[in-house]
Amino acid sequence: MNNNKTTLTVETILAQGLGWMDDANNGLIPGIFPGTTFEREADNSYPNGRVYTRDQNPNYDQPEAVLAALEAGEDALLFSSGMSAAVSVFQALKPGDHIVAPEVMYWALRNWLLTLGRDWGLKVTFVPNGDIGALKQAVIPGETVLLWMETPANPTWVVDDIAAWAEVAQSVGALLAVDNTVATPLLCRPIDFGADIVMHSATKYLNGHSDVLAGALITKNQDGFWDRVKKVRNAGGAVLGPFEAWLLMRGMRTMSVRVRQACNNAMAIARALENHPNVEEVLYPGLESHAGHAISKKQMSGGFGGMMSVRVKGGESAAVKVAANLQLFKRATSLGGVESLVEHRASIEGDGTPCPADLLRLSIGIENSDDLIADLKQGLEAE
Repeated sequence: MNNNKTTLTVETILAQGLGWMDDANNGLIPGIFPGTTFEREADNSYPNGRVYTRDQNPNYDQPEAVLAALEAGEDALLFSSGMSAAVSVFQALKPGDHIVAPEVMYWALRNWLLTLGRDWGLKVTFVPNGDIGALKQAVIPGETVLLWMETPANPTWVVDDIAAWAEVAQSVGALLAVDNTVATPLLCRPIDFGADIVMHSATKYLNGHSDVLAGALITKNQDGFWDRVKKVRNAGGAVLGPFEAWLLMRGMRTMSVRVRQACNNAMAIARALENHPNVEEVLYPGLESHAGHAISKKQMSGGFGGMMSVRVKGGESAAVKVAANLQLFKRATSLGGVESLVEHRASIEGDGTPCPADLLRLSIGIENSDDLIADLKQGLEAE
């Protein structure tokens, strides 16, 4: 196996999975290990370090090593979902700890912070996305222990400056955690800009085939806080099954080509719809008209992602009608798969959402961009 993660490109790391093989049989792909427990030696020791499969299954090893290499981190952990990965960071905190997070972020996690997180005893302050001044005012020296950010932020794709957030975090001795699900490590590596922890909903671009529910955390340093996160995972049991971990690794092998195609498609679609008479606004960081375009160029390379949103003229009813008229885009929740999806996000998020009612969220897949553009235009222009 080749673990030289300093000289290999991300494309090679992914395609070859760091060179891991089935050493027992010389198979190019490691096998699936469904066993749940491991035998002690006669002297009562565990020579391979494995005791019980809950967080020690051999199928976790390869994807965790690949993720650590991709994000330039010291260690990585797999979880049963993106939510369980994110929540484990907050559960590693203590009652009374203060957190700062953006107003626009993944809705399910925002709801958790507002409800169960506060029941957990956490103090949470939300700040407007893209407002570094508000962030500086929100942190409390001696109390703020974690800044959580998501960039580009779902579903309006506001872009925040990771390095600026890291500077604020360091000024008060807090950690910075970044949800990098949308950008993926192919386009952005938050640790390079000062982040301490990176989170992924691995269900999305890492797997990429809409058939695995998974999450991941990567750490810059294996420190005391990381040890607490590991204990949370072990005690809570929010881990993948071995088959799901194997499927995740299989999906990750093609991530570079999938993400590249999705980025190219999204840029073509954004430009095609930017001046459409029935479109109020296209929200995509790759467009020069996007407020966060300059920051995106600074911290993203190789593309601007496969996620975008379109605000439809005529309000909520018009937006819902456009979604109903689409033929190639599937009306479904989630993102990052090979197939293109559309979602009227405000109706999913419900009361209290900061998402505009006229907004359609588009997850751009790897189909032919001309086909996708034609579908969107006929949906926008249907009577």
